[in-house]
Amino acid sequence: MPDDVEIRLLRHYVAVAEELHFSRAAQRLFVAQQALSRDVRRLEDRVGRRLLERTTRKVTLTAEGRLLLTRAREILGLFDATMIELRGQPRSLTVDVVGSGLTPALVLAAARGRAPGVEFFARFHSGAEAAVPLLLDGRLDITFGRSPGLLDGVRQRPVRHERIAVLVPERHPLAELPAVPLEALRGTNPCIRAGDHATPGWEHALLQLLAPFGVDPALAHPHVRGGDELAQHIRDRDAPILTLTTQPDIPGAVLRPLVDPVAVFPWMMIWRSDGDHPGLRALREAVDELATAHDWLAPTGDAWLPEPEASLPVRNPL
Repeated sequence: MPDDVEIRLLRHYVAVAEELHFSRAAQRLFVAQQALSRDVRRLEDRVGRRLLERTTRKVTLTAEGRLLLTRAREILGLFDATMIELRGQPRSLTVDVVGSGLTPALVLAAARGRAPGVEFFARFHSGAEAAVPLLLDGRLDITFGRSPGLLDGVRQRPVRHERIAVLVPERHPLAELPAVPLEALRGTNPCIRAGDHATPGWEHALLQLLAPFGVDPALAHPHVRGGDELAQHIRDRDAPILTLTTQPDIPGAVLRPLVDPVAVFPWMMIWRSDGDHPGLRALREAVDELATAHDWLAPTGDAWLPEPEASLPVRNPL
């Protein structure tokens, strides 16, 4: 039939529409850029509409292209799920969300809503540094955290630049402020090792943030995990704890944004490059949805980012 469209054409179109860059999409699919461009043109010929606007500087979606992207994702998700069922492959996907209530957990919750037929299992590891080896040997499918750098067999994408905040005891002098200037932490020995977000990547970023301001963090204790232990820790120390805006409520403490500078933590989603599972597609779409709805990857302006992320160009994956 003249209206038949090959699954390959849809898959190639979705990659270009998500990356908005033919070279990156070709690398993602492990195909030649020339072949990818040819397939997109063939798809446009089949549907009889222009799907992409191309210039020498950028690629954008037309109204018809945005509609097809939504439908193509649904078609590919159903097709991939059907192939997995027919082949008897496992339906589950294991996802490291770092900690309850954090940004990765929000992404997982949205993905579960998009792919009710996929069984997701949440795991809680101590950051990408600990999780990536599990990823590479097949004991984990997806993780979140700061980028481990370019590794063979691993793909990654930005998820969110999340503001760094300060958790303070409710009777602490800093609790009276609507926002906490970084210099106000000097002499308070703030903790950077308490909370489920406190991974090695987090600690590395926070040491960069605090050093130029002469703020000495408290480091002479193990990492503190779980809400109950965090509440006990803040009662025992009666001192500020650096955290993220997604920090769940802690009895006896208040959350205040960090300012001067506004500082952000760069979340990445990381998975094996051979991953081909409808749950992975649902997670990527959940990131797209949340990042668009809440400006998770909006330009940071004067916001502080750790190195090396501050020196790298931000790629919007939408």
